[in-house]
Amino acid sequence: MKLDRKEILKALETITLAGEGQNMVESGAVRNVLTFGDEAVVELVLATPAMHIRKRAEADIVKTIHEKVSAQAKVKVNVRVEAPEKPEIKGKQMPGVSNIIAVASGKGGVGKSTITANLAVTLAKMGFKVGVLDADIYGPSMPIMFDVERERPISVMVDGKSKMKPITSYGVEILSIGFFTSPEQAVIWRGPMAGKALNQMIWDADWGELDFLLLDLPPGTGDIHLSIMQSLPITGAVVVSTPQAVALADAKKGVAMFRQESINVPVLGIIENMAYFTPEELPDNKYYIFGKEGAKNLAEDLDVPFLGEVPIVQSIREAGDYGRPAALQTATPLEASFEELARNVVQETVNRNDNLPPTEAIKITTMAGCSAVKKK
Repeated sequence: MKLDRKEILKALETITLAGEGQNMVESGAVRNVLTFGDEAVVELVLATPAMHIRKRAEADIVKTIHEKVSAQAKVKVNVRVEAPEKPEIKGKQMPGVSNIIAVASGKGGVGKSTITANLAVTLAKMGFKVGVLDADIYGPSMPIMFDVERERPISVMVDGKSKMKPITSYGVEILSIGFFTSPEQAVIWRGPMAGKALNQMIWDADWGELDFLLLDLPPGTGDIHLSIMQSLPITGAVVVSTPQAVALADAKKGVAMFRQESINVPVLGIIENMAYFTPEELPDNKYYIFGKEGAKNLAEDLDVPFLGEVPIVQSIREAGDYGRPAALQTATPLEASFEELARNVVQETVNRNDNLPPTEAIKITTMAGCSAVKKK
């Protein structure tokens, strides 16, 4: 049997690499195909050294050649990584802040703010310096979750300028629009006003030195998200979803927003909230009320890391309502769940910083969309 190089190239045109809009032949990832009788050698060049993308590409090539060309073919894939040089960060950095993590969801009601609050206190317990910016302008919940609803930031002088001092609770620095409105007051602002308020909390605040600044974004994919990504080079995004199909459909759009070419914010992974219910009196039983492993399967389909799952537990809701995040409980399954989440977020952040260039801020160029902004 002799393999045909043209047949192999045609077969490889059916494979699309993760994050690429073109197939691997059109994109230039396949540099060469060599055939020797029943042996085929595919020379593949990737722009990212991420191991899961490399392994997926190798498996797809072998499977496709076996299915579309010959099941007896002996396939070898040689992979070379040509990562782009890391450019200087475009856009304005926050002085003293090492990593900015956006916590997002495609839809409301999936527990994004609860995850943000518990992730923040867990990172603080692990010894990191952590801040939370409540960017959910129209539904700020961090003041309640951290039991600082009646607190008000004070003004401090930094380098001759007046700055807001974030409120500190459980070792976490917090700023929210909720600190500047009464609990009963609705925030009825158009997009530009909300964007201006966010910019003030970002740039007119004395955040100090932080390892992580978590941004609790509002649900959806709209104006607030663009305002944030215009102002800051986001290190990476975490998407929260519940397991049911309705939530997963919107979570998929949330991932797609960050991956859009003109935005290009790395997605650190997906978190599955409300994954299952375990009655206290039946600790070995798991009831999958909203479906089983939906977000985990979505992470695999989208080729992004799965960061972990959080069960439905009454004490999580109670802890949020009483202003003491559930992750502060010790020696409980909840503490273990949030510690696993935090470790995975830290690891994926390290991987992202080691393997990818800094994120660029964006600017709105037309009503049709966005583009990367190059600031000199």
